[in-house]
Formats: sequence, structure tokens, C-alpha cells
Amino acid sequence: MKLTRRQLIKLLSYAGPAIAAQPALASVSDTTDLVVYGATASGVMTAYSAARQGLRVVLLEPGVHLGGMVTGGLSATDLGTFTIIGGYARDFYMKAAAHYGVHDLDRKENWLSEPHVGEEIFRTMLKDAGVTVHFHQRLQERGGVELRGKQVVSIATSGGQRWPAKVFADCSYEGDLMAQAKITYTWGREPVSEYGEDLAGVRTTAPKHFFPWPVSAYDEHHHLLPEINPGPFAAPGSGDKKVQSYNFRLILTTDPANRLPFPRPKGYDRSQFALLERYLNEFPQHIGRAPRFGDVTNPVKIPNHKADFNNNGPFSTDYIGRSWTFPEASYKEKDRIWQEHLLYTQSFMYFLSHDEKVPASLQAEVNQWGLSKDEFADTDHWPNQLYIRESRRMIGEYVMRQADLQTQRTKPDSIGMGSYNSDSHNVQRVAQPDGSVQNEGDVEVPVTPYEIAYRSITPKRSEAENLLVPVPLSATHVAYSSVRMEPQYMIIGQAAGVAASLAISGHTSIQEISIPDLQKRLREHGAILHLSQEFHRAAK
Repeated sequence: MKLTRRQLIKLLSYAGPAIAAQPALASVSDTTDLVVYGATASGVMTAYSAARQGLRVVLLEPGVHLGGMVTGGLSATDLGTFTIIGGYARDFYMKAAAHYGVHDLDRKENWLSEPHVGEEIFRTMLKDAGVTVHFHQRLQERGGVELRGKQVVSIATSGGQRWPAKVFADCSYEGDLMAQAKITYTWGREPVSEYGEDLAGVRTTAPKHFFPWPVSAYDEHHHLLPEINPGPFAAPGSGDKKVQSYNFRLILTTDPANRLPFPRPKGYDRSQFALLERYLNEFPQHIGRAPRFGDVTNPVKIPNHKADFNNNGPFSTDYIGRSWTFPEASYKEKDRIWQEHLLYTQSFMYFLSHDEKVPASLQAEVNQWGLSKDEFADTDHWPNQLYIRESRRMIGEYVMRQADLQTQRTKPDSIGMGSYNSDSHNVQRVAQPDGSVQNEGDVEVPVTPYEIAYRSITPKRSEAENLLVPVPLSATHVAYSSVRMEPQYMIIGQAAGVAASLAISGHTSIQEISIPDLQKRLREHGAILHLSQEFHRAAK
């Protein structure tokens, strides 16, 4: 019997060495210094960094795995300029490279590893630092955060446990802790006018992942095909509450000894892919050749005959338009959206590998690949983490915006650097007035290295004094589209751990810690903070 994600979270046990037994009482000791919510890669680094500073740290994870997307399918690391990645993030990737007998990070290929390898590294790091990890700990949906003035006193999880601490960090993709702490936040896309960002809002022209010729949005009875919004587009540059698309990053293999075929999922409906069928069958007359697997996915090879498959083209693994309600959804609704994305992904792969309307050459190529037996064993070898590219975003002490990536790239309170493209995936697929279909929302604009302000992970001083927000941080949709990459989350997590230590030792709020002290401690552990001081030396 196939279990749902919710059932898996309830039933699976995990025996990793960093895991503490579930607390027998309804609360834990109030001697905990830092509670980190969300064992994403950022959460792991926040906890690890704080423990290395001598704090007593508890890491709570709603599911049963460590590492979020880093170990949940995103093995093709979004690096940008990889020489600006330092500190504990670089340590992690060095450990991963060493697993394969490589002892430098001088080439982008050296930054790639298998999910199970990354999770074992995270597990060892947490064990070595003395972090206590508890799985199956989802924040209570209501009344999950106890507040006293501007202090978070404790959080409560769905099993009835209470977790008091001196400082808290929300390292979840969803931002549930931040939201329940009554921190100001937003989601969706700001209009161009709000922050003067020319990449903001609705974008009716796109550089990639659009239909390169007019493809009809309608069937022979003039009924709209599935997976198309009737539209129309809103005015270019206008804002909305729509969210860029999510997907699952598949880890597939060509190794016959490790390869499993794509199964027909329960609930499969081939009509869902009527538009894809039309696109594939029109492809040769417009492109001059048959479609290939790389035209509908983006495979990046990783070790041991595997590849990380991402979205590519106008109809791919991104489930366009189905993420809009996720940020503010109930837990039940979030779980439903997660399962819908999983079914879509399973159905997409089954359609490509089995449907008679798929061009034979493409189908043969797809069937050279299959699920990896040695990955994601407890989720039927499909990734255990939905790629929540963007959900809630805090409006904190400082809101990062497009200018911070392009023209105002230095920050006095820098805690690390980013360098990956402004990268938003498509938001919607809409029928056009001429009867064709087009995607909207893609943003792919190169950036050069820029500094990330500490103030972007701290709430407004009037709202909370002991809550750090490393993942659903303070940025516009445009800025977040670059900052959201996993190496940056890890870099920010290292800074958050040190900041928590400084706030506790200094008996002060997280907003009032000494920035020079924070930066000094980060440099002592290999962090690269400033363009003028560090970048050229690191590159050399």
C-alpha cells in the first residue's frame, strides 16, 4: 500500500546518530539557547554554527530528513560565481567532493553530489557539533507561538511538545513560525512602482521556457485544454499574489542495476498532457528534428550514472499555476498541493515513457532512465522534498530589492554574498487573444556578486527581538529570485547561528548585536563577506 506524505511523516522512524529520542514530557528544558525550526540546509547550518559557538541548540523538523532541497533532489547546485561561497557552506561541499575522491572545488563539476551522500554529511556535522535533532515536529497550526511583548517565549509542535528558548530561527521554506510570530510579511509579486524594479510584476515577454511558435490553447470543440488559465494577462509590471511554479527535482539513473521503471501512478489522467502532446507532435515541423528528453527537462549529470532533472521548456516538470495558494494555505491544503505536485510529476514521467502519442525516439530516450533504487527509499524513490522556490517573505529591517543585486551591491552589515542569476520560474500559463497559449513570469537576468545585509534576516525592531529569519527572509520577489539559492541559505544560516550567540552572550536583541563582532567571527570560520576585501583574493 502506498503511503501519503502525511502518513510517512507520522509512521517513519529515523535512527540517524544526530537524532534524540522524542521528549516524554509536554515540554523541554528552558535551558535551550536556540531553537531552529526547519532542517533545511539553512536550518542545519544555523544549528551547526550556533552549536560551534557553544550554544545549546535544538533543531526541529516537521518531516524525517535533513537538508531540504540540497538532499531532496537539487544536486545540481545553483552556484553562480562559486568562488564567493565560503565558510561552513564551502566546508559541506568540500566534504561532499572528498566522498568522491576530489579534494578541491576549482570546477563546477566538483560541487555536485548524490542526495544520500549530502544527508549523511549533514547528519555527521550535527552530531559532531552536539545539536539535538527532533523529527516529526510540525509547528501547531494555531497557537504554535507563545509571545511576550516582542519576545518569542516558546513554540509548540503538533505532538503537544513545547519548546522554550532564548532565541529562535525560522529556517523553513514556508515561514510558518515567522507568520505565527506576527511578523509582517508578503508573498507574490510587487508591482514595478513599489520599489522601482523594472523586473517586477507581470512580464509578458520571457527569455526562456515559452512556446516558440503559436500553439493552440483549445481542442477541436474550442474547449480550453487542461493546464491553461483562460486569462487574460494583467497589465505588464502590475503586482499580484501569484507565486512562481514549484516542482520536484528528480534524481534518475541510467545504471541498469540501480534503475527502476516509471510506474503508472494511481490517479493518472493522460488528458492532463494534451497540450504537451500537441507541442511534441508539432516540434519537428518548427525545429527541424524530433524532440529530445533535454527539450522537456534539464538533466545535469552527477556521480554514479545519475542526473538531477529540472524544468526546461514550455511544458516540463514545473507545475505552472498550481503554487499560488500555497503560502497562505492551511496545513491540509499545503499537503494536498504537495501531493498534487507529486502526482503531476509521476504522471509526466509516465506519459513520456509510455504514451503511444509520444514520439518513439523521445520515448526510447526517456526509458534509458529510471528512478534510483538507492535514493529516497522511504518515498518510493521519488524526491522527499517539494521544491518550494518561494512562499512567504518577511518585510524586515531591510528589504533587499533589485538594486541590491545590480547597482547597490555593498552592505556595511554584509553576512555573505550571492551571485546567481535573478531567476524566477514561470508563474502562469494563459490563453492569448489569438487563441494560442503562452507562459508568463520567467525572469533570468545575470548578476555579479553582491553582499547580503544582516538586516534582511531580522524582523522590524517593533515586532520581534529574538527571532531570526534566514530562509523566508526580507526581499522582494525580484531580489529573492537570486538570494533563494541553497548555498546562500547555508551562508546566511552560518551568520544566523553566530548572531544568536552574540545576542545571548550580550544580553541584547538580535537587532542590536555588534556587526563588527559578527563579521569577525564569520571570517574566522572562512566566510567571504565583502567584494572589496575578499572576492578577488578568493578568486585568485
